[in-house]
Amino acid sequence: MTPLARRLRLGMVGGGDGAFIGAVHRMAARLDDRFEWVAGALSRDPARAAASARALFIAPERSYPNWETMARAEAARDDGIDAVVIVTPNHLHMPVASAFIAQGIDVICEKPLARTYAEAYSLAEKVRASDRIFAVTHPYSGYPMVREARRLVAAGAIGEVRVAQVEYAQEWLTELASSPQAAWRDDPEQAGPAGALGDIGSHALHLLEFVSGLALSEVCADIASMVPGRRLDDQVQAMLRFESGARGGLWACQVALGQDNGLRLRLFGNKGSLVFDQQQPEELLLTQAGQPTQILKRGAGEHAQQREALLRVPAGHPEGFIEAFAQLYWDYAERWTARETGGSAPYASTLLPGFEAGLRGLAAIEAMLRSHALGSQWVKLNY
Repeated sequence: MTPLARRLRLGMVGGGDGAFIGAVHRMAARLDDRFEWVAGALSRDPARAAASARALFIAPERSYPNWETMARAEAARDDGIDAVVIVTPNHLHMPVASAFIAQGIDVICEKPLARTYAEAYSLAEKVRASDRIFAVTHPYSGYPMVREARRLVAAGAIGEVRVAQVEYAQEWLTELASSPQAAWRDDPEQAGPAGALGDIGSHALHLLEFVSGLALSEVCADIASMVPGRRLDDQVQAMLRFESGARGGLWACQVALGQDNGLRLRLFGNKGSLVFDQQQPEELLLTQAGQPTQILKRGAGEHAQQREALLRVPAGHPEGFIEAFAQLYWDYAERWTARETGGSAPYASTLLPGFEAGLRGLAAIEAMLRSHALGSQWVKLNY
């Protein structure tokens, strides 16, 4: 493949000073030195937007008052951005994405894709008909050992997957909080109808399908707000059925004291099982029938011999969340290069979560909300 002759140019909507996830995106994009931040509509507050742009060394004329102006202006420039990164609250994801897709600019969007399936579906045909890359940032799919787990399942290491259990437990919303990060997540106008289900349940469901290869078909959910005064859910438990006939479960909770970021996936097949724990991301537990459990390390396995997997540091030096997030940016850069040069993209870059993954996630969320509203009846996904 022809190498890049320059760094890719990125712009950001949202993510101004003090925004957690905006800073994570910026660190991740810089890690492999393939991007530069050149434009932004970083805040609705003009003073905060300007200060944030200065801190990122964005030229004043490319710090925009809103995303509509930014999309038109950047599309008109010879040195305009290659992609926009959307790190706003959920209600703005689709309006912002639509504006940039209309101007022929790639999109890298935070999850969930939108507040509702209908919002996202309204843009689906435009995205499918365009040659634009539309990435949805599910960073846990970027961990080397998650990709190794996916490879092992596909290679038959645990046989046919029969049971898939995923959980994502946090403690940070145990009490009502007034921080901006907590406030918008409990506002249905900004977050949509799902709280923890959309915020972390979407990650858990994507991880499950990404690794297992299973396709979720039907759900039975119990959804609750455990903290008095909270408007959206902070506790979700659901039974899952898959097209293959496999069964499983989801637990997503943001009131689990003692759990910092407890994302764990367990897959049980007819020949073995796999366990991944995001808080121990360097390892996989593989158990095959009749054999002792193996602890697989990042430095071993097929992925370790592939440059496309982009192991950044030697075995024994831990890689973590920022590196996993950076993998998605590396994947995007490889996809962009293949499109612009007419070459073929490395296999790893084809694993970049896209619009369809985001749409599937919303379909699952809405099926769970319907299930709960019907008294926890089984509900099929509308996808």
